[in-house]
Amino acid sequence: MYKLILPTRYFLKRRITYLAVVAVALCVFIVVVVMTVMNGLVSEFKGKNHDFVGDCIVSTESLVGFAYYEDFLKQLEKQEFVQAATPVVKGFGLLTQPGTGRNIGVEIMGIEPAGFCEATKFAQTLYYHKENPSDAFTPTYNPTLAGCVVGIDMISRSRDRSGKYYHSSEPMRIELMVTCFPLTAKGALAKAATDLVNSKTIYYSDDSHTGLVKVDARMVYLPFELAGELFGMAGATPRASAIHIKFADGTSLKTGVGRVAKMWKVFAAARANQKYANLLKNVTVQSWPDYRRSSIAPMEKEQMMLILLFGMLGIITVFIIFVVFYMIISHKTKDIGTLKSVGVSRAVIVQLFLTFAALVGLVGAGIGAGAGCGFLVKINDMEDWLFERFGWQLWDRTVYAIGEIPNDIKWEVLAVIMATAVLAALAGAFLPSVRASGQRPVEVLQVNQL
Repeated sequence: MYKLILPTRYFLKRRITYLAVVAVALCVFIVVVVMTVMNGLVSEFKGKNHDFVGDCIVSTESLVGFAYYEDFLKQLEKQEFVQAATPVVKGFGLLTQPGTGRNIGVEIMGIEPAGFCEATKFAQTLYYHKENPSDAFTPTYNPTLAGCVVGIDMISRSRDRSGKYYHSSEPMRIELMVTCFPLTAKGALAKAATDLVNSKTIYYSDDSHTGLVKVDARMVYLPFELAGELFGMAGATPRASAIHIKFADGTSLKTGVGRVAKMWKVFAAARANQKYANLLKNVTVQSWPDYRRSSIAPMEKEQMMLILLFGMLGIITVFIIFVVFYMIISHKTKDIGTLKSVGVSRAVIVQLFLTFAALVGLVGAGIGAGAGCGFLVKINDMEDWLFERFGWQLWDRTVYAIGEIPNDIKWEVLAVIMATAVLAALAGAFLPSVRASGQRPVEVLQVNQL
């Protein structure tokens, strides 16, 4: 019974114990809040990348693309594990708005809107054609014109402090001109005369808001056939830059990518002797995280840096617990001597103080976790209140592509944080507990020690 009574008594009677509890609670609170927000941002960013490209991408980094994609598409469409597959043409060009002198370099993506919306969540990014994405390239003000979809940040319009973009009831009539350098299958300029470029006048029909800053600021979407002509990929043997694939429900990402990779290996080997077989050598089959690795990796590194910083914060907590327990034990020599004089073993002495430490860790972790969860539940309401009263936001929504602050609490992560806090308390109390257990009654029960 004394194994529970003494730790509880020490916890309630010693005011310095509250310092240890506050230290643990504060550390847990900070870790819970920051890790939840950071994990939410990383997960949200990964989700946006997944929505943008689909599950699996068969692609090449070459600007000339690869041939025979139509044959491979037919094979994919016959597979039960493939729900949708669509070709894409990608390249770079110059976008000009006549009469304004505005010229910007852009990335151009040629898509088949119906198929691309099945393989990805492109339809959800549109504003005017969200319900009928197959007509995304049809300007509502004149359906006979060649339309385009542009990244939302490319259109000169403002957005409010909450990050909401202003849209008119109908798309504005904006004339644009896109200019590209067409290439042959060997990478040479397709036009050797003075006119080296392909140009096309297009009209704004919709905008796309993916939530990916680089995409929304520099991407122009064109009909697949038009983009192929501009880049010189159309013709008797058309070429594509990528095939975006969505797997059927029940197909894991690893399994699906593995099966597509095997199919491509067989497909490429069967065409090894054909005219444009050399273009197939640079084609890769990747899952969406690998395909978007260059965009995702920096955020994952930031997340890892935060984890390391919190590890250092945990070391500080261990040190505080160590100091507190050292002071407590130095004032409890009488109790230690009395216990040792009645035959209590060193192991039991250590157990007593470690139980005390576990109690400190549990209470501190519980308070910190509870406060952190409560703060996260109200974090967006508090930010809204601060914005209404003082115009302050955690992130300026006119600059950052962030909606609400992520506050989805992962209970398994919360459990790990609390368990780590308890372990930190035990680690901080271990050496003082061992020191206390090594004291002899004849030393600690002397008159000058009482």
